[in-house]
Amino acid sequence: MPVARPAASVALEGFELRVLQIPLVAPFTTSFGTETVREVIIARALTADGDGWGEIVTGAAPLYSSEYTQGAWDVALRWLVPALLDRHSLAPETVAETLRPFVGHRMAKAGLELAVLDAALRAEGRPLGEYLGAVRDRVPSGVSVGIQRDRETLVEVVRAYLDEGYVRIKLKIKPGRDIAETAAVRDAFGGIPLQVDANSAYTLADLDSLAELDRFDLLLIEQPLQEDDIVDHATLARHLRTPVCLDESIVSHKAAADALALGAASVINIKAGRVGGYLEAIAIHDLCRDAGIPVWCGGMLETGIGRAANAALAALPGFTLTGDVSASNRFYTRDIVTEPAVLEDGHVRVPTGHGIGVKIDPIALEDFTVARETVRR
Repeated sequence: MPVARPAASVALEGFELRVLQIPLVAPFTTSFGTETVREVIIARALTADGDGWGEIVTGAAPLYSSEYTQGAWDVALRWLVPALLDRHSLAPETVAETLRPFVGHRMAKAGLELAVLDAALRAEGRPLGEYLGAVRDRVPSGVSVGIQRDRETLVEVVRAYLDEGYVRIKLKIKPGRDIAETAAVRDAFGGIPLQVDANSAYTLADLDSLAELDRFDLLLIEQPLQEDDIVDHATLARHLRTPVCLDESIVSHKAAADALALGAASVINIKAGRVGGYLEAIAIHDLCRDAGIPVWCGGMLETGIGRAANAALAALPGFTLTGDVSASNRFYTRDIVTEPAVLEDGHVRVPTGHGIGVKIDPIALEDFTVARETVRR
């Protein structure tokens, strides 16, 4: 059991799922495409002692991973939710085991687990941070900067984020939009904490180009090679001075253990949705902490639900590198929680309320909803 004190069981009465479409404040471009609207599934666990909220962080299309909104919607309603409801009384720590017969679909599983966990902790009056093992009341905030139309625009966008107080910059890169862009930011802002994220856009044939990034004194290069690869990353790591960080490849505790054993990564990005839930995320955190491998908390353009949970996760002791837990207004003019995350002296506070510690704005939730389904026992 990865937590010191398990949560109490809840009596599940049903689940409500909603697909939301929330406009982004600006287009967000990565190596695999551009988003202008965030499509996400919000899960609400209905229990005898109150409700709990979770977020299924799939995108509209299977570009970051094989999971996508309509696929997650289908598997959750057709298989995952009925399996959980069949248990009637369910502890959060048993959600993963209950759903294990269904292969994959980690983001869908993670969102449902969080909803059950939130309901259980709210009923107990416990904050998520305390349950997970948080040791800080706020976490340093980095920002992920998408690919811009030109280097001049990129520099100005980065300047604005630094002026807001963000303490680390991450640049999205792809072949042909990497060396010159990184050089421009490094030249403009000197020794700021800087890292790059390739989202699997390269192969080992690009080794010489990737090695050019060594001259920029980067914190890390994130997931340069294929999304399910570990072996080639180990080869690449031997040729770079820049630390290699894995993201998409780390889908479980076992994948993380394999990566460390092969020397494929000296840093790991932990995303609860990608690994199947916050409890699996803790297990990976513990593995890396014991191995002396730094971890940080990545982001999936979460609403205030997932953002609050990520802040709690990022407050664990092994999260020694600044993550992507940014303020809500980095992505959204209007969030679905009443008190969105804000930047305070370069940090985001870990919510201290019961459960994930945020309250839902019912009007915003309704305004962004494009589909809704409730399954009851």
